[in-house]
Order: sequence, then structure tokens, then C-alpha cells
Amino acid sequence: MPPANSFPQPVQVQYVEARDSGNGLTASALSTHLETLQAQPGFLGAELLTSPAQPGLLLIASRWASPAPELLLPAGAKSWVFEVQESRGAVSAQ
Repeated sequence: MPPANSFPQPVQVQYVEARDSGNGLTASALSTHLETLQAQPGFLGAELLTSPAQPGLLLIASRWASPAPELLLPAGAKSWVFEVQESRGAVSAQ
């Protein structure tokens, strides 16, 4: 029998995507949005991601123990929510 995961498994994963034009305003807005997530019920953890292969693309990946909240997004951002069907490995809950 595999060991039990000590972290709650996410029910939903939400992605928020935006492009930064190089002035840092979008990155700052997404960082502020990331801060608001931790106060929401069901929040398990989130990261603000960038990709060297896609300069200017920013992504917040957040995990939720309950349905992800419908929050106002920063200007120009798009959001998608996915239901977790299967999971492998540890899930970080910082």
C-alpha cells in the first residue's frame, strides 16, 4: 500500500495567464493577485511561473481543496479551472 500523502489532494487547479509587455506592470499585478489567493477558503498553494522559452508569458498555477473562487482578474489576464481526475506524487501546500 503506498504511503498516505500528508497534504490534502487538490480538487481543482486554476491557471491564470497574462503577457507582460516588459514594463513589469503585469508581473506586479499577478504577484498581487497571487497574494490574495492565500486568504481564500480551500487554498492549498500556488506559484507564479515564467518560461525562458516564452518571454513575457506569466502563469499562476493554484491548487484548491474546494472549487476555486471566482475572483476579479488583473487586466488582460485569462483564467482556466481544471478538475483533478488523478494525481501522482506529493502536492506542495506551503
